[in-house]
Amino acid sequence: MITQSHRELPEYWEQAKQELMKRDRIMRKLIPQFGDLRLAGRGEPFLTLCRSIIGQQVSVASADAVWVRFLQQCVKCTPANVIHAGAPQLIACGLSKRKTEYILDLAQHFQEKRLHVEKWAKMADEDVISELIQIRGISRWTAEMFLIFNLLRPNILPLDDLGLLKGISINYFSGEPVSRSDAREVAANWDSWRTVATWYLWRSLDSLTVPDREISK
Repeated sequence: MITQSHRELPEYWEQAKQELMKRDRIMRKLIPQFGDLRLAGRGEPFLTLCRSIIGQQVSVASADAVWVRFLQQCVKCTPANVIHAGAPQLIACGLSKRKTEYILDLAQHFQEKRLHVEKWAKMADEDVISELIQIRGISRWTAEMFLIFNLLRPNILPLDDLGLLKGISINYFSGEPVSRSDAREVAANWDSWRTVATWYLWRSLDSLTVPDREISK
């Protein structure tokens, strides 16, 4: 586990907290429960995307176990090291054949500089998403997680995220199922700070019920 001191922290967090608590009665009750805890991002785009692919459609515990073996195999986790390891070694870490193909394809994109990595920090959210989803294995959800946890974008609403929908269901609808339309309606109060509201809803859940994501402890 990497502590907050080794991670970039979003400068906007305190402002976002105050505005959300003024606008939204649920946030007014929820946010103070977590004190000074806040989103903490990872700084390496390739590392973040590898971990996102590994975490797709498996439990947090399974993803963590595979991730540990993956880092043992590719200690520096650079595109060149991943390509050098090759498919057999990655499969031996516990990756499926398909996820192995995805990670090798991702490594090739980085290695061959087919991505505008240096420009992502200044690109609009949707432009980054459009570029990322061209890579095999990168869905809109994965791209949105990247915007949240790597680029620390403040206003991402990942409507495909089951944890977000469950958090809205429990906190706003007494546990009743919610649609994407319901989520958008609730999130209208969060504009400019939808990432922050989403993070607090994730924190309100048992971490093992939430899809793989980096949550600061």
